[in-house]
Amino acid sequence: MSAQTYLAYDYPLLSAFWTMLWLFLWIMWLVLLFRVIVDIFRDDSMGGWAKAGWLALCIVVPFLGVLVYVIARGKGMGQREIAQARDQQKAFESYIRQTATGGPGQTSSVDELAKLSEMKSRGDISDEEFRKAKALVLSDYGPAERSGSVPTAHGR
Repeated sequence: MSAQTYLAYDYPLLSAFWTMLWLFLWIMWLVLLFRVIVDIFRDDSMGGWAKAGWLALCIVVPFLGVLVYVIARGKGMGQREIAQARDQQKAFESYIRQTATGGPGQTSSVDELAKLSEMKSRGDISDEEFRKAKALVLSDYGPAERSGSVPTAHGR
């Protein structure tokens, strides 16, 4: 018999299952340990000494420390995670709005067209001036390039 055949007899399917189960539990334990450590640092309501105490407990006696932390502060862990996710979502939405409008202090082309239309309806500009301004707004040039403050690729 070859070495592979002996391995098949020495390592049956149930042993493979138990090995996979222990590996999964070990990985799950590490994920939980690191989530608890991250939550210890994330919690603003705890002082420095409390954070140091929880961290020392989780490092010195990891199973007991994590178990006690999850029992004592588990509900707060979820609330802090949800609050962080909401803050990240708000920051992302704010970034998208700021980027879509062209940045802070800049108006979008829709805003510029609305202002032009209002000026035309008041009679401040003629139809020809409105068409020229509308063409500039709808062209690929931004407001800074239209005013001439930024040189173009041709050096003008």
